[in-house]
Amino acid sequence: MARLYNNGSSYKPKQSTNWDRHAYSYSSNFFNGDSSSGSNTSLVEDFVAFLKKALWALLRFWREQGRRMVVTALYNTAHQIKRNLTYNRVFSIPHLLVGFWVVVLLWGEKWTFHSKVESCAWENWETWPTGAQPHRVALVADPQLIDPHSYPGRPWPIQALTIKLTDNYMKRGYGQLQEQLDPDSVFFLGDLFDGGREWKTAHGDFKDPSWGPHPKSEQKYLKSWNKHYGELYWLKEYGRFGEIFIKPWIKSGLAPEKEHKRRKFVTSLPGNHDLGFGAEIKVPVRNRFETYFGEGNRVDVVGNHTFVSVDSVSMSAEASPEAQRHDLKPIYMPTKIFLDRLQWLKPIAVEKELRMMRGEVPEVQFKHRIEEVEKANFKDKPSLDIEKTPELPTILLSHVPLYRPPGTPCGPLRERHPPAKPPKGQTGPVVPDHGNAISVSRGYQYQNVLDEQQSINLLKKVGNVVHAFSGDDHDYCELIHSDDQQKVKEITVKSISMAMGVNKPGFVLVSLWNPLDSSGKPINPDQRQTLQTHLCILPSQLSTYIRYVGFAIISVIILVVRAFLVLVFKLTPFALEPETTGVQYRGSVLPVFKAKVEDYDEYGFPSSGLGSSRSGGGGAKGRDRSGSTVGGHGHRHSREKSKGKWRGQPRIEIRSDDREDEGENNKMWRPKGRGGYYNKGKETAAGVVVREVWTTVWRTVWMVVGWFAWLNW
Repeated sequence: MARLYNNGSSYKPKQSTNWDRHAYSYSSNFFNGDSSSGSNTSLVEDFVAFLKKALWALLRFWREQGRRMVVTALYNTAHQIKRNLTYNRVFSIPHLLVGFWVVVLLWGEKWTFHSKVESCAWENWETWPTGAQPHRVALVADPQLIDPHSYPGRPWPIQALTIKLTDNYMKRGYGQLQEQLDPDSVFFLGDLFDGGREWKTAHGDFKDPSWGPHPKSEQKYLKSWNKHYGELYWLKEYGRFGEIFIKPWIKSGLAPEKEHKRRKFVTSLPGNHDLGFGAEIKVPVRNRFETYFGEGNRVDVVGNHTFVSVDSVSMSAEASPEAQRHDLKPIYMPTKIFLDRLQWLKPIAVEKELRMMRGEVPEVQFKHRIEEVEKANFKDKPSLDIEKTPELPTILLSHVPLYRPPGTPCGPLRERHPPAKPPKGQTGPVVPDHGNAISVSRGYQYQNVLDEQQSINLLKKVGNVVHAFSGDDHDYCELIHSDDQQKVKEITVKSISMAMGVNKPGFVLVSLWNPLDSSGKPINPDQRQTLQTHLCILPSQLSTYIRYVGFAIISVIILVVRAFLVLVFKLTPFALEPETTGVQYRGSVLPVFKAKVEDYDEYGFPSSGLGSSRSGGGGAKGRDRSGSTVGGHGHRHSREKSKGKWRGQPRIEIRSDDREDEGENNKMWRPKGRGGYYNKGKETAAGVVVREVWTTVWRTVWMVVGWFAWLNW
């Protein structure tokens, strides 16, 4: 509604209606917080009135200014796009550099993972006889999903970027593993999370034991961790692990040709970052882990081999010094009981697998017969006949490596330190070689290798171990143990994460072939020659980033050289010359839309005396809608009310000279600042080069960074 203009005559406005009162004002109780002290309106009605006023104001703004602003912005955007989409600009050196970077980033973020995993194809290294159908297994170690425990001092943006980049690395590497290699089974070797042991549980006592407090470097973060990172956060991390590893596994198995394929996915083996180590383990933390991933101690028959997973981090509590002073049985007893029963559990698992292969029901069933309760023989229980069950080759899985003397070399495939060069005349490796070996040491919540006696007892209780695989160290290590440890060959698997201290992460592939006859007995007489292994290396992300930096330096040099060539050879500049007149909607120099005079005060705009004037039947000639005289005392009165401010000044100015030549009258209308550059011949050579370098570099940077962000997000 138009505002009333008082020109001296008395005017009494009519009383507003109920709707007007709600649409343009609030009840005083709305601000006082009292909706019951004699008021006819409730708090809900006041809120509805507020919404009505807000919507009405928004609608008026859209009709009178918003629509013009949007249309003008769209027109200017389209105009700038049209100026940029010329042939010379699209196929210019900056855009060609962007195209080069598109290929470089696709290579670094996608294609290099494909080529690395493709080189690990099974047929490239398997040496089984023709016609063999091996069972293929992938061993993945130490993903250790980055979380607030990993780098507690890092600020949030860098922490979030680190998590995103490391997750993407594992997604791409593991995704190619599933897509190209398609293993029949996957086993994880522990340390699924980095701070899983630190996140508070919903049930049970989460306090640190008196004999194992956090180190001083972590004490200052404990309060924050316990407050912000609990059960809910752990569940989010569980979902994050599923997105990276479980989801691709499920997707890979949905293909029709894999409907009847025997596949197994085992993630239950815990690491010290999942539970803690030895005497410092909190039982509620282990209970939570096993609830979602399964029991850490288990037996699986895969590819006619018996895989025995042992929770070695819990088992180590029995050998710790604290076991002599404190009751640690709740920590190590489950593993101890499992190992004591293992010689009975292994043949049961083998017999169930053989029954399934013969098409029988794996579990035994009670005989269907009717007996009198008084005469029933409750001792007549069915059981598996395991006396004649053959023993299959056993593969031991442990997060913590088995014991070895200090300085035992790990072989040439270890990344951190190559084997020491043997002296002249020596054919074997240098022993001890501490640089190439796993350090035999321990600290808070970790121990690099198991105790010697525990390793010997473990191998005896498992029995018939032909190979052992472990994790924890993050780097590759291959060795054959001593006679006391049955000369078992052990491989410590590399971490699959780029943030675990190894430049080239990886995983280990295991090919199993152990054919059986009709009775289930192995055909191959040498049960130690039933598996083959291969280390598959993923790309070095650090090397990829170094290449990015090198390409970026070359790109800047090219753009700088191009800027000098523009100056020397008078080439077409890449930077667009700003238009001397602002781009207006529909090409008009004057504004197309004009707000009502009475709305200037509403939005703080000046009420100029240039409003549309009309000569009415009984009105004074030359008066506008508000009663002011065009260019007369009405405009002067408005200027006096504004006390010299710009309110009341004309909103637009008309050029005194409408010619297009370069006369004095036109020069004063040229834009200030950068507009001075476009007075031909006045720009310095340095200015031309700087402007070209800045424009081309900025154009290249934001397009390349946008493409990189799209690839990673």
